[in-house]
Amino acid sequence: MESDQPELVWPAEGVTRAPYRVMADEEIYRLEQERIFRGPVWHYLCLEAELPEAGSFRTTYIGETPVIVARDKDGAIHAFVNRCSHKGALLCLEAAGKRQAFTCVYHAWTYDLAGSLRSVAFQKGVNGKGGMPPEFRLDDHNLESVRTAVLEGLIFGTLRDETPPFEEYLGPAMVAQIRRVFHKPVEVLGYYHQVMHNNWKLYMENARDPYHATILHAFFTTFKLNRLTMEGGITLEHGGWHSMNFSKGATMRQGEYEGTGIRSVVEGVGLADPSLLESRQEFADGITVAIQSIFPTCVHQQIYNTLALRQVAPQGPGQAELHWTVFGYKDDDAALRNMRLKQANLIGPAGFVSMEDGSIGEYVQRGIAGTGLERNAVIEMGGREIASTTASRATEATIRGFWTGYRALMGF
Repeated sequence: MESDQPELVWPAEGVTRAPYRVMADEEIYRLEQERIFRGPVWHYLCLEAELPEAGSFRTTYIGETPVIVARDKDGAIHAFVNRCSHKGALLCLEAAGKRQAFTCVYHAWTYDLAGSLRSVAFQKGVNGKGGMPPEFRLDDHNLESVRTAVLEGLIFGTLRDETPPFEEYLGPAMVAQIRRVFHKPVEVLGYYHQVMHNNWKLYMENARDPYHATILHAFFTTFKLNRLTMEGGITLEHGGWHSMNFSKGATMRQGEYEGTGIRSVVEGVGLADPSLLESRQEFADGITVAIQSIFPTCVHQQIYNTLALRQVAPQGPGQAELHWTVFGYKDDDAALRNMRLKQANLIGPAGFVSMEDGSIGEYVQRGIAGTGLERNAVIEMGGREIASTTASRATEATIRGFWTGYRALMGF
């Protein structure tokens, strides 16, 4: 039975305000697990490229719920909760691998690659004594299934039957962005993992936020990879639940940052190895930076030639883990692959661009502690609308869109 609603009155200003309390309250966090992560929502699980053959599997999360994704002997994709039906122990302890079945280390209950229970140790007892009762049926104890959807090699899952079809959930512009990048086969180049000492929503706000990108990230602006003076815009779908921030590097206007006192403009510096900044235009639309956020916890990024998916796994009101999957195309030539590997230094926990994102959320978490929890964040940059635009990226419309989806699911 679903828990009672925590007492929270959302500010009258609507999504132009966000109560700091939602970043720290235990009851609100618990309700998020029910209404968002176990709600009618699609969650990124992994790439098909990570399941290359029969028996391949990968473990992941939907909120705090551990999940296994596997490919069976016929090539079909299955997902199920990583929890033995007997005592509730984690069934699979590895991050990835290949096997023919999953056997619990606790009591050796064994499941196939579709999550069906196939055997129970000592089900018939020993020497005709003990064992499970005669009415025990294996089919009554299969693993909890996760409904899946696959789009251009991305695997998403939901724990609710009533979740709308995946492409309908995304909207045409979000589907188009996935198809833009995943237009040919990909392969994984590597992974990053990091623990962030802040609420999961602070990172999801940050990933949507074009306003901070050229202020907080000194590397972006110093080396002219991304500035608000470039052409670009924001695209929103599903009432703002999903969004994309994008820019075109070749369109930067000169001189608009100099003399502003903005922290991120560092003059007179260079790189010992400037080849880090070498890039190749891969897309005909001229977009060089595109950060796509799929509600609630998936981020899909193109930063020049580095391509990655990010997934946030909440670990309590004040902590979350961020998982990065860095990929390229199978047909990359040697020069392009080398560019991708070098540019992978821009992202991840110590990335020249992403490093600050791993700490700024903690600064907020620490800043709102105590009396700050009774206050609200102000989200009015660019006005109060939630709409796509190419007029300016100096806007928080994408964040207002996130809170629109959040409030709809949480009932606030």
